Amino acid sequence: MDCMHKKLSVLMFPWLGHGHISPFLELGKKLAQRNFTIYLCSTLVNLKSIQKKVGFEESSIQLIELHLPNLPDLPPCHHTTNGLPSHLMPTLKQAFDMSKSSFFDILTKYKPDLLIYDFLQPWAPEAAFKLDIPAVQFITSSTAQTAVLFHAYKKPGVEFPCSKIYFRDYENANVEELRKSVDDHKRDRSNLVIDCIERSSKVVLIKGFKEIDDNYVKYLSSLCGKKVVPVGPLVQEPKVNAEDENLETIKWLEKKEKGSTVFVSFGSEYFLSDEDFEAIAQGLLHSEVNFIWVVRFPLGAEVSLEEKLRKIGFYDRVGGRGMVVEGWVPQAKILGHKNIGGFVSHCGWNSVIESMKFGVPIIAVPMHIDQPINARLVEEVGAGIEVLRSQDRKLEAEQVASVIRRVLEDEFVRGKVDDLSCQIKMKRDEEIDQVAKELKKLCVQRKHDVEAEVEPGCCKEILELMGRPNGWFAKFGKQLLNLPR
Repeated sequence: MDCMHKKLSVLMFPWLGHGHISPFLELGKKLAQRNFTIYLCSTLVNLKSIQKKVGFEESSIQLIELHLPNLPDLPPCHHTTNGLPSHLMPTLKQAFDMSKSSFFDILTKYKPDLLIYDFLQPWAPEAAFKLDIPAVQFITSSTAQTAVLFHAYKKPGVEFPCSKIYFRDYENANVEELRKSVDDHKRDRSNLVIDCIERSSKVVLIKGFKEIDDNYVKYLSSLCGKKVVPVGPLVQEPKVNAEDENLETIKWLEKKEKGSTVFVSFGSEYFLSDEDFEAIAQGLLHSEVNFIWVVRFPLGAEVSLEEKLRKIGFYDRVGGRGMVVEGWVPQAKILGHKNIGGFVSHCGWNSVIESMKFGVPIIAVPMHIDQPINARLVEEVGAGIEVLRSQDRKLEAEQVASVIRRVLEDEFVRGKVDDLSCQIKMKRDEEIDQVAKELKKLCVQRKHDVEAEVEPGCCKEILELMGRPNGWFAKFGKQLLNLPR
């Protein structure tokens, strides 16, 4: 059978955060529809959280459990970044790195044709290469952010070529962190992001699409010397679900006017400081618009949401125009609702893409890591407006309120994000077809390379030598074959 038409198996290995597992799962679903068998590997707590999302139509997706070692203060419920207290993040990374042998055993057992891995595990492609398995990185953060990092690594001291992508004056901490991570990598290869990209087999996959990423894709490709292939938005379509329809949030939203309400959420892994929490609360009050605000606290945190809001007189002033929900809501269903007119977001990349997909303008409130760059990109493409902080990094309620009102009234921003939404919907899975083609080509090339490592005329003699248990080849021959050419 032609290798390009053979059913290929792929082991997908995301980092332990929901913001990583979700796009890996969506990519797996798309590839499963294109003659790939998918193994998705993660910890049990993460697999349980996505189990409902893997339906019968995704029968080509198998969930594989990764066993992490038992470490103090890190019970199995904390084998995920979702709700993880920030002080336990280094412990989780340590446990993840200590699972190398377990991961190698999984690779050996399932023998996939290809490994697709994430940004914090350069040991994963190393394990794959030992088994002659090609490995490709899938980056779930934005191409712009990744290009900024690689630019700092390859061209230190040179200004980034796109003037609209930059750090603000009060984001000096971000600049210093970037510079330090690059310097550390040059000294001891400790930047895992750079290391992972450099180990990817010829191709790097990245979450994004041509209409917003094209220039950054080309620039990143030139910097890292690999073909960077966008995979598209990978946003899960909201499904008709009777349970969701009966949620109080959806019932409440149904009673509002079209485009009159903002959705407020800062993701599953970032928790607002007390100062930022109050600024958001006061900003929502001052804005005088309808809102649904989703609030999350770290697992095990003894915090009373009701008490925090009562202290600032929130409930007395909000009336019926606001709803505050602690925990989980169906974000995609809410963003896709006709009555949502804006999204107050930290600008995590998944949230940005989701907002563009559903045509919802963004009120950008970036916090850390890649979020400031994502917020600049949102403004560059006209999909939203950023809330600026004071020079001492304080978030001010009046600024929050002002930008919310502007976004809900700005026809230009609404028009731009509507255009992006239409382009995404019209293209459907155009990017995924290209991704499938590149991955199949890589597997075929690797198969040819492996077959070419031994001269055809010598195969019979070598096999005979390998079959002699006490011969010299059993002792030295395999080492000779593995010598670099």
